[in-house]
Amino acid sequence: MQTLTLEGYLAADPSILSAQGSGKKRASFRVLETTRFRRADGTPGERTTGFNCICFNEATAEKYIEPFARKGSRVVIQGHVENDTWTGKDGVEHYDLRLIVGDIRLKNRRDRPAADDGGSGHQMQEPAGGYDLNDDIPF
Repeated sequence: MQTLTLEGYLAADPSILSAQGSGKKRASFRVLETTRFRRADGTPGERTTGFNCICFNEATAEKYIEPFARKGSRVVIQGHVENDTWTGKDGVEHYDLRLIVGDIRLKNRRDRPAADDGGSGHQMQEPAGGYDLNDDIPF
C-alpha cells in the first residue's frame, strides 16, 4: 500500500456523517495544497490542488476533528489513496481519488467558537499524556 503525507488547509468545515447501518461516525473534508514554482521565463506561478479526505476512525472524527478542525485550519495528514467510482443519475460513470486518513495533525488547533462568546476563539489547553499535538512534524 502506498502512503501519502499531505500538508495543506481545510477548504471548508469538515462534515461529520453517520453510517446508515451501524451509526458509526466518520469525517469528510477537502484539503487544499498550493505549490509555488517558476516558469521557464522566470515568472512565478502557483498551482492549487484539492484532495477529498475521509476519516473512518470514529474517535478521531468525534473528539478531534469535529471540535477543533474548521475552514482554514492547517493540517498534516498521512494516509493512503483509494479510487472511488460511481454512476451519476445521468448514467455517466465518474472517477475520483480520495485520501483515507490514517493520521491527522492540526497545526493551529483552537476551540470551535461557542455561540455566546462572540466568535472569538481561544487557545485550548493541551491534553495530558506526554505529547503535544501542536508540535511540528520533523520533515
